[in-house]
Amino acid sequence: MSGLDRRGFLAATAGAAAYLTSQQSTARAAAADVPAPPEVQLAGTDIKMSRVGLGTGMHGGNRQSDHTRMGFEKLVALMQHGYDRGVTFLDLADLYGSHLYCREALRSIPREKVAIMTKLWWRYDGPVEPVAPAHAKNIARTTVDRFRHELNTDYIDMVLLHCATTPLWTKQLAPYMDALSEAKDKGHVKALGVSCHNFEAMEVAAECPWVDVLLARINPRGAKMDGPVDDVVRVLRKTKENGKAVIGMKIYGEGTLADHKDECIRFAQELGMLDAITVGAMNPEQIDETLSLMAKYPAAPMIC
Repeated sequence: MSGLDRRGFLAATAGAAAYLTSQQSTARAAAADVPAPPEVQLAGTDIKMSRVGLGTGMHGGNRQSDHTRMGFEKLVALMQHGYDRGVTFLDLADLYGSHLYCREALRSIPREKVAIMTKLWWRYDGPVEPVAPAHAKNIARTTVDRFRHELNTDYIDMVLLHCATTPLWTKQLAPYMDALSEAKDKGHVKALGVSCHNFEAMEVAAECPWVDVLLARINPRGAKMDGPVDDVVRVLRKTKENGKAVIGMKIYGEGTLADHKDECIRFAQELGMLDAITVGAMNPEQIDETLSLMAKYPAAPMIC
């Protein structure tokens, strides 16, 4: 290499190094500008996690979602980005097919540092009535074991019955509830609950002693919710009065309130009835945006 070529090469290398250093510094500065979410302890449990979780079920169904359709590389990187920002709550479901993606993320994220919530889609097992209770209970047992295997974990922080749509769900799903209670007694699950997509089902959940965690749809404009905002808030208040944890979902109305995120986060933060929220961010920028809004509107004290 001639002296001129060598000088040119070294100059180019130095320039590239300086550029990379500049980019890394910019990234670190950007990270410093995004406050980590506060850590909370779910009411009635020993589960500690960030006040906001990363949802993985945008337009979910048939064991896939917009998140899983991103592919392993992008979704795992998104989980890692959230964790690096302080998001230690991962919202999964069998219906979304997101277990294996979380398992991959746990190769670099310490299991004990995150809380995992997943949901059992009992409709895969056929009609709830008539059904042999012993058969349904055995299905639920093996499903929890499958979940733990797919996630490569000894325990799951929260397992919810997914998408209750009738006030009869406690009768229809009693075998599943019994099996999940057994899993809790064995230490395979820390907390149990239900996600509701029906107002009457949510009213039942608020009073049900079996429920530790209620996952409820809530936002200031009633988008994708189970009833008028005031009515849903009344049920959430009763749920909290009964000592249960409440996690809010559909905070942005499944994207329909994307132009009103400021209003949505302020509402969720000031409600005083949500232990945590879950938001289905699709990219790092959306995670950062939600974290910045949560810092802008600190959470009000819980009503109880």
